[in-house]
Amino acid sequence: MAAIMGLRDAASVAAAATSAGAGAIAAVSASAAALDATIAGSPYSPAKEKAASRGLGYPSRASFPLLLLRSRKLAGYAKARVLLVACVLLALFLVSRQVGPLMGWNYQPSSSVSSPSRGGYTILLNTWKRNSLLKRSVAHYASCLRVDAIHVVWSESDPPSDSLKAYLSKIVFSQSQSSHKPNFRFELNEEDDLNNRFKPIGDLKNDAIFSVDDDVIVPCPTLDFAFAVWQSSPDTMVGFVPRMHLLAEENGMPYYRYGGWWSVWWMGTYSMVLSKAAFFHRKYLDLYTYKMPSSIHEYVTRERNCEDIAMSLLVANATRAPPIWVKGKIYEIGGSGISSLKGHNKRRNRCLNDFFSLYGAVPLVPTSMKAVDAREEWFW
Repeated sequence: MAAIMGLRDAASVAAAATSAGAGAIAAVSASAAALDATIAGSPYSPAKEKAASRGLGYPSRASFPLLLLRSRKLAGYAKARVLLVACVLLALFLVSRQVGPLMGWNYQPSSSVSSPSRGGYTILLNTWKRNSLLKRSVAHYASCLRVDAIHVVWSESDPPSDSLKAYLSKIVFSQSQSSHKPNFRFELNEEDDLNNRFKPIGDLKNDAIFSVDDDVIVPCPTLDFAFAVWQSSPDTMVGFVPRMHLLAEENGMPYYRYGGWWSVWWMGTYSMVLSKAAFFHRKYLDLYTYKMPSSIHEYVTRERNCEDIAMSLLVANATRAPPIWVKGKIYEIGGSGISSLKGHNKRRNRCLNDFFSLYGAVPLVPTSMKAVDAREEWFW
């Protein structure tokens, strides 16, 4: 009965408001009041409506649907914001899982793989009459946890002094961060020949060789990452200094040019990594010395250049695959070297074409892949 009375009152209010020229607003208010009365089980009270309008603490009946609508809208906004945040977090998680492969390389070592080189690697450090640089390089590489041995290729007519030997042995012992101290020794050669840097070493405990010049410093974490990349592909060369070969034309004849760093940067491809900072398998020391054509040895000895190109061709010829360039900062601490001599690029061009002629083919394989440590970089 109360409900019927409320509805009748609502109809009367609506009719009166219509005749006064405010029908739409009154109809909404009356309907809201009637609905509220039905739900509350009590009749609509004009007194309470007046009291609410005078600020006596009674809420307006017409305001309840609006408040309900607003609260529902706020709840909807809150749910939308929560959903948006969840989507963003999910997207970040997925990106973090996929960013490594998108950037070129995301190495994940497998504990099930066993290899003599799994524990560490050997530093094969080439030097020539730069003892101050040699001391800095040996001290640095001795501090890298995964270095098992350091062999210095010495190609001077006079052997290293006893004081130099004692100093380097002491620095290796003091700089080493592990309980297992790296083995250190000189590989002595009386003749000055760039082929010496690739002579076999009989008692190596590791398959992994990191060939490096005495003026090149590679930070230990970067070096360890490159070693992990090499472990995933131990037959290829893995290094930090990419170069390429470019087919050109000279006097109507095809001709290959040696492309330096700027060529690699511009073209986005490479086909060699230089042995001034590169990993390779120790078997290539034997192949270089005993299996590579002797004419190439003689060429390197005569020209005093291009032993690194010869090693790149040797590995490419054996694998039929490209090398792997590892992105990482390296530091050259020397002020001069063979590459700083006048006419260096012309000599490298000539080496490249002469070696191709001696091989009877072009074994180098170009690639655009790059190994990037996904833990260190989010954007390429």
